[in-house]
Amino acid sequence: MAGKNTAQVIIGGKVITLGGYESSDYLQKVANYMNGKLDELSELPGYSRQPIETKHMLLSLNISDDFFKAKDQAEVLEQELGQKDQEMYDLKHELVSLRMKIDELEQEKEKLRRKLER
Repeated sequence: MAGKNTAQVIIGGKVITLGGYESSDYLQKVANYMNGKLDELSELPGYSRQPIETKHMLLSLNISDDFFKAKDQAEVLEQELGQKDQEMYDLKHELVSLRMKIDELEQEKEKLRRKLER
């Protein structure tokens, strides 16, 4: 297991030390995501006048929304991948069958050619 990493990041204009087993780059990426969400919410009319608890709740709801949308998209992509894998399997099976049929026809052709030569 990799060692624990820490990184100082800026979220919402405040320096915060994040820690975890992920890389420092990943921790920065998380902080950038949070800042993007905060910027997005700050553009909403009346957001700045909301109590801090409401702001935190809205941030949490927005992040949860992103999570569930990403999860749904991942599930759709996994289903599509499964379908593509099945299609690939079917195509490979069909290819093998067609190659076998070609071999049979070539053997038949060769037999007929020999018959005609007699």
